[in-house]
This record gives sequence, C-alpha cells and structure tokens, in this order.
Amino acid sequence: MSTAAQPLPPEDEALPRSPELMNAEDTGLLVVDMQERLLAAIRQRDQLVWNCRRLLDGATALGVATAATEQYPEKLGNTVEELASRLGNRPGKLAFSGGACGEIFAGWRGENRHRVLICGIETHVCVQQTVFDLIADGYQVYLAVDAVASRHEIDRDIALRRMESGGATLTTVEGALFEWCQVAGTNVFKTISGLAKESPPK
Repeated sequence: MSTAAQPLPPEDEALPRSPELMNAEDTGLLVVDMQERLLAAIRQRDQLVWNCRRLLDGATALGVATAATEQYPEKLGNTVEELASRLGNRPGKLAFSGGACGEIFAGWRGENRHRVLICGIETHVCVQQTVFDLIADGYQVYLAVDAVASRHEIDRDIALRRMESGGATLTTVEGALFEWCQVAGTNVFKTISGLAKESPPK
C-alpha cells in the first residue's frame, strides 16, 4: 500500500458537516459564575480559570459570541479579572440558573445562535440548572468538562452524568476549540493551535 500523501478532495466532494458539531457562527460561550469568592472553595481553581480563559480567547479569535453570569455579586463579588477583562456586560442573578439572565439568550437568538457551550461553577448547582433550562428552551447544549468544577468531586461527577442523560453533549476545551476552528492552514488555526499547546498552571 502506498504511503504517499493523498491529495485533498475537492470541496464539492466533502461530506456535509454533522449537525452534532458546533460552528463558530451558531454557538455562544457562557461563563457561569466564575467569581473569586466562589472559586476560593475550588481545589483546582487555577486550572479551571486557565481553561475558561483559553475558551474565551479561542471564542474571540473565531467570532464565537461570549457572555457571563454572576451569582449574587453584591455578596459574592465579581468575575475574576483574568476572565472579566475578556468579557462585556455580566448580568447578576439571584436564581441559580443562568436562564434568569434572559437578555443574553434573546440576543443570541437574534443572531441565530442555537447552541451554547458552558463552562464555570458549580457543576451541580448553577451550571446544571442552566443546562436544563437551556435544553428545555430548545438550545443544543455542550459542556466543557475540564472547565467546570464543584467543591466535591461526587457532586461534579453525578451532575455531569445527569446532564448528559438529559441531553447535554460532553466535550473538552481543546475539543471545542478545534470544533469551532474546523480547518487547518489558516491564521486563526495558528491561534487555536497555540492555545492547545499552552502548558497548564502548576
């Protein structure tokens, strides 16, 4: 069998893109409650912030819409600066579900964005309730499992199982970045590849 590289097929011979895959133009990235006072109780805080930041940088490079929520910011403070500096308005909420921040999703619907990738905390409380409300409202929801966390692993693990069984799609930060990117050989691919090659915090 020849080991020579095969030429790329003409675009008109390529298979249609699967409806299971995210696209930059039809997806929003939602950062849930990444506030310092909440993060203080998360053991893997630095890695979690790093992964959420990589998602935000990739989203910016690729034109994916971004938004964030904050849980009771008067008591729990604001989104950590490393992420806040990459985000616009961050509506506050008292409800655990981010679905209470309806202005975010009204804007995305107006842009024909029907998929949402979620990262943030805590997996079994605000993330989970947001996911189920979005699914109930007709969104296709994805979870970056290495960019969500809870204080206790059992709460995170059971929440992920429950959300997946309820219709959410599990993915990872790197999987999502390359899914948005779709193709190699472009300048934006170099940006995404650079984010994938970053070393995690020690």
